[in-house]
Amino acid sequence: MDHDYFWLDDTQFSRLEPLLPTDTRGVPRVDDRRVISGIVHVLKSGGRWVDAPAVYGPRKTLYNRFVRWAAKGVWAEIFHALASAGGPPAEFLIDSSAVKAHRCASGAKGGSFSQAIGRSRGGRTTKIHALTDRHCRPIAFHLTGGQVADCTAADALLELMPEIEILHGDKGYDSDAVRRKIESKGAAPNIPPKVNKRWKNCFSPALYRSRNAIERMFGRLKDFRRIATRYDRLAKNFLAAVCLAATVCYWL
Repeated sequence: MDHDYFWLDDTQFSRLEPLLPTDTRGVPRVDDRRVISGIVHVLKSGGRWVDAPAVYGPRKTLYNRFVRWAAKGVWAEIFHALASAGGPPAEFLIDSSAVKAHRCASGAKGGSFSQAIGRSRGGRTTKIHALTDRHCRPIAFHLTGGQVADCTAADALLELMPEIEILHGDKGYDSDAVRRKIESKGAAPNIPPKVNKRWKNCFSPALYRSRNAIERMFGRLKDFRRIATRYDRLAKNFLAAVCLAATVCYWL
């Protein structure tokens, strides 16, 4: 195929194929490898679905496959299956990154709050909250509006955390509630204390040096232009795009 287009290679597709849905009814599904490659191309380029290159087949097929599997949670299930295949690492990192919401992301049923869009200093934004290992590989994602504090969103994200030894986070996670939640999961929180706290918790600067791995993970994800800017109206579609981009970048 033309090198200007994204295509899953043999090794990538061999890992992905066993996780694809098999409950097809009626007419057989259009070639999975070609369609998924087209979906990834759209996420990387940031273009409209209608502008997808013809080599991937009908544009409507790409969009319908992406949206249908997003609604069923297929993309998220594939991501979690691959991310958990090797067992949990000893250390996790937690952080968030804000994404600007394009004007076309407005108008979904339920309002902006239910679709994880809020107003922050950057305007209308969505926050991607993530857990990663020390090798930049993401393990779990959670979406909120851009105005939601990290320590508030941590509760839902930490529910997705397996048993580990240490969790690194920045000062945004320095709250008693977050520390208790981390400890209840059997892990030790390594979070720098805020300067205004009278009682400073234990903190290891040496271990904390690896925390930049999660920043690099977000940077790589945002090379996908439909991740760097949110165009999807529905939170489930944007989360599916994040999970698919993370799968391609780190788990295939």
